[in-house]
Parts: sequence; C-alpha cells; structure tokens
Amino acid sequence: MNKRFVPGALADPKPLPGTPTAAVVTASYAPDFERCRLLCETIDRYVSGAAHHYILVEHRDVALFRRLETSRRSVIDERELLPRWLHALDDPLSLFRRRVWLSLKTQPLRGWHVQQLRRIAISAHAREDVLVFCDSDVAFLKPFDCGAFWRDGKARLFRREGVLADDGHDEHLLWSRNAGSALGIDPSRTSVHDYISTLIAWRRDTVLAMCGQIEKVHGRGWVEVVGQARRFSECMIYGRYVDDLLEGAGHFHASEEFCRIHWTGEALSDDEFRRFVGAMAPEQVAIGMQSFIGTDIGRIRRLIGLDEA
Repeated sequence: MNKRFVPGALADPKPLPGTPTAAVVTASYAPDFERCRLLCETIDRYVSGAAHHYILVEHRDVALFRRLETSRRSVIDERELLPRWLHALDDPLSLFRRRVWLSLKTQPLRGWHVQQLRRIAISAHAREDVLVFCDSDVAFLKPFDCGAFWRDGKARLFRREGVLADDGHDEHLLWSRNAGSALGIDPSRTSVHDYISTLIAWRRDTVLAMCGQIEKVHGRGWVEVVGQARRFSECMIYGRYVDDLLEGAGHFHASEEFCRIHWTGEALSDDEFRRFVGAMAPEQVAIGMQSFIGTDIGRIRRLIGLDEA
C-alpha cells in the first residue's frame, strides 16, 4: 500500500474532542515476542483510557504475534502500512542474521528504521485521535490513564528543552537537521530540542498533515523522502513539524518521562533491578529494559510480580 497524503500541512489542528479516543502503538519483531507479550499483559493490567492496542510487525512475524490479539488488540502487517516496493530480505552481509529493507527509492534500511516508518504510517490505518507509542521492551508497573496525554483539547508533546545545545548530541543533531530537510524547513532554522523518548503521544491528524507536508515539499511519497536520509528519527520529524511549522498549535509541552529506561550497560542483577525500580520518579509508571542488553525476560517477570506464562 502506498497511501498519498492530502497536504493540509499548515492548518492549525482543531481542539481534540472533550474525551478523545486513544490507541497504544507498539512496533516489534520476532526476537522481542516474549517482551511484547509481557508488555501486553501489563497494559491489560494497568493501562486505562486506550480504545485499542496496535502491534506493528514485519509480514513474516504476523502469525507469531497473532497469538497476542484480543478484541482490543490487533496485529498489523507492515504490508498494510508501507509501499510494496520496500522489500524485506535476509542480509548476506550479516551472514543472514539481520534483515535489510531494499528498494530503488530509499537507502538500505534496517529494522529500527522500518519500525519508525510503521509508527508514522499507522496514522492512515488507525481511527483514534491520539496515538500513544510504547516500545515492546517496556512493562507497566503502576496504573496509568492515557488521559495524561491531553489537556484542554491539546495533546502532550514530549520535549527536552535545549539539550542539543550541549556537547555529546551529534547524532541527535543530525536527526534534527534531517527532519528539517524532510519538512522543508530552512536549513538556517536549527532546533536544539530533543523529542525522543518512549511512552509519548502524537495527534493522528497532525501525523497525517505532517506526511502531507513532506509530500508537498518534495513531490514524492513521504516514505521515499524519509528513507533516503537513512539517519532519521520519527520523533524528531514530528516534534519539529509541530514546533517549527505549527508553532506548537494543538499541543502543550512537557519534559517529564513516564517510563524509566535502562538504555545501556549490562543486564541488572536482582538487587540492581530493585534499586532501578525503586528510583522511579513519582510520575513514572513503566520501565524499559533495552532488549539488546540481554536481561532475562523470565527474571523481569518474576521481579515485577508476574508468574511465568
């Protein structure tokens, strides 16, 4: 599927309805299945205010993830979201251990690139007003109402103010510049804000308008434009669209993170894990254990009080 987005890019978003609908969105893949299953269990236990949960996966992973479907949870094949000219293959350069997405219209893309494209593309498939993005290596530990993502008809835009002005953020600065290029923002108009986190929300109508803006500027499909850069962040594209082109319309800013994440390093011992959970800020309701760190999922289940399934 190769949806064309009607450019309506710079129209101010209308206020959200009094009680907007929300959906949780998770992009995942087969090696993270058990982590995603844990996420689903904790969403069902703790999360309210979401009408649906969409899990976005590669075509070959659909059958596996169908085991997680319920009346309020759907598995979406990326073939329903992304153009058919984007082909997923086993990569011989990694001795076929990794996947690569190839086309004549983009740079070669890895799974983490395509997961970002799926998160943008779900806006044309879903019908909910607010899309809440949650990675598959997250687990909720406390009750959470998705109503936290809207206020007075506006959606919550996560933003770390000015952090990119400090040293050590070269990659994020590149992502920000590439976001500006995709959106047609004057290169001299730089941004020092960071919009990247997990457990954040976007307005669906704003994502559609953002894609329309990209297509209007470049005269090509947004997947082709974004995929040509290769080094990009979907969060940066959305954040810069809202702040630089909409001047924040339809949104309010917040920097508190709802999820405490163990980004790098080694797997935590039981005591380290308990200290990590104990150090959660009052507003934090979930934890993220980056899957590449290798923390045993069975141990995580035990430590957060869920029996092995």
